[in-house]
Amino acid sequence: MISSLRDKVIELADDFYLITAPNKSLFPFCNTFLLCGKKTVLIDAGIDRETLLSIDREKRIDILVFSHSHPDHILRWHLLRDRHILMPKETPDSVSDLNLLGTRFMGTPEKGAYWVKLIGKGLGLHPLRQPDERFCDGDVLEISGFQLQAVHAPGHLNDHYAFFERKTGILLTSDIDFSGFGPFYGQPECNIELFKKSIQKVMSLPYKLVCSSHKMPMYGDRTDDFKKFSDGFERHRKKILSLCATPHSLDDLACISPVYMDRMPDKILQETFEKGMISKSLDLMIRDGLIKRSGDKFVQI
Repeated sequence: MISSLRDKVIELADDFYLITAPNKSLFPFCNTFLLCGKKTVLIDAGIDRETLLSIDREKRIDILVFSHSHPDHILRWHLLRDRHILMPKETPDSVSDLNLLGTRFMGTPEKGAYWVKLIGKGLGLHPLRQPDERFCDGDVLEISGFQLQAVHAPGHLNDHYAFFERKTGILLTSDIDFSGFGPFYGQPECNIELFKKSIQKVMSLPYKLVCSSHKMPMYGDRTDDFKKFSDGFERHRKKILSLCATPHSLDDLACISPVYMDRMPDKILQETFEKGMISKSLDLMIRDGLIKRSGDKFVQI
């Protein structure tokens, strides 16, 4: 199995591999997964250029499957633009235009233009082409001798999918990633309640091995890990609720940075995503009668 990449390859099962990425597979990279058989399949394209080209030279990638359309998952897709591409049914047409993609992720054309400059062009992203096929929730992709069940898991992004390989019990959880930061839901289409339901849905599958896009494989029962990841919603909520013991505006709360704790290098991205996550928590707390809004201020009831 690609002897030149032995230090980057983890065998999960016969002909099923995890390929690690630079930066410990953290943004702007992610783990990718390689299935080898009559056809060679790559799930996500978040590895570095040299590794992807090395795999392609030795194994010739036939099929590229996307778990969702965040930049770290489509990073080097253009190197395989002539291959057979499978994409979620929910992936919008905005992926074919970086400006529209930036607006989708940032909320406004002005902020979207900033995203294009910093992330789109900065990472060398290429707009996606139309796929050869789309899959939807419950579809079983029978490729290379594997039975890859597509599991729609929205909340993180509308087109976010996990994959469950029925024969081996390998569960690919994508960006249900068990990071210490917890769930990311800072963009306009993100949804806390959908995200929680997706975590429950994915963890209920009869897996034997769990692999996320940004962590190493985890064997056996990982219920506690799923729960710890999901607890991130409550951790964020408690911090925001505590701050609202005295009246704060959304701008005030974002400035305090209860979610990112002011650790994100780019402050425009931080403010945008912080406000997105805070506002989603505030909406639920207003609904649940925990806080009220007075003018532009939020305060505990």
